[in-house]
Amino acid sequence: MAGKRKQHADEFKARVALDAIRGIKTMSELSSLHKVHPSVIASWKRQLLERAPDVFTRGSGGGHTEEELTAPLFEKIGRLEMELDWLKKKL
Repeated sequence: MAGKRKQHADEFKARVALDAIRGIKTMSELSSLHKVHPSVIASWKRQLLERAPDVFTRGSGGGHTEEELTAPLFEKIGRLEMELDWLKKKL
């Protein structure tokens, strides 16, 4: 009976995928070294290569516009100002 699946950290996946891209060691060597199946390493390598251009895109801010990032902050500022005014009146 199969055991519980391993959950690998993102940093670990990136490090293993970079090792695979560098090509210093073969997939089987990386597999035995990190105790991960070669097909999983190949999948991580493919994902890294597909998403690598997104790292260097300018102005994306991680896929969020400036308005999406600042709107919740302005809402919080407004709420805090209202609470401050209410407390000033009560004191």
